[in-house]
Amino acid sequence: MRSESELAVSTAVITLMRGVVYRESHEAVWQGLLRHGAPVRDHFATIGVDVVLDETEGYAYLRSRDEEGALPRLVQRRSLSYPVSLMLVLLRKRMVEWESTSQEARLIMSREQIAEMVSLFLADSPNQARQLDQVDATITKVVDLGFLRRLRGQRDVLEVRRILKAYVDAQTLADFSGRLEEYRGGVS
Repeated sequence: MRSESELAVSTAVITLMRGVVYRESHEAVWQGLLRHGAPVRDHFATIGVDVVLDETEGYAYLRSRDEEGALPRLVQRRSLSYPVSLMLVLLRKRMVEWESTSQEARLIMSREQIAEMVSLFLADSPNQARQLDQVDATITKVVDLGFLRRLRGQRDVLEVRRILKAYVDAQTLADFSGRLEEYRGGVS
């Protein structure tokens, strides 16, 4: 029979292997990570994976180490399409603005707000319905990746998840923003 701490460690390991752990939606696992973080980190360290736990933002996830001649990657890198990358960077930029001006706990955006934000950078299309379908498909992909979450009972209202801050860091945001400004200047 497993002890309470062994059970908490095992549960944390399994939950992290399934994806991001959020403080608000995985309360027991989150508490287990806080109490038993060392054995969880030790478990993953043996296979070349780090546990990233951000107590301020309330999430934890796994990240492969970049070691020379190391083990095969457990956490796969995904290449993202241009529309998905664009949406992630624009959402991250919006999050920076929101954090500096809002007292709200969560960044909530409507589908229309996201579509308007992204459409500025998409090629002009005579078929607005097709462009909106593309934006909807991109939103769905970003929801599947875990960076947006649809609010219960409100399909067109989405929460921008704070894990986006770990994925799109300040340097990536600055680099992409520079490229977007160059693009915007060339289009005018």
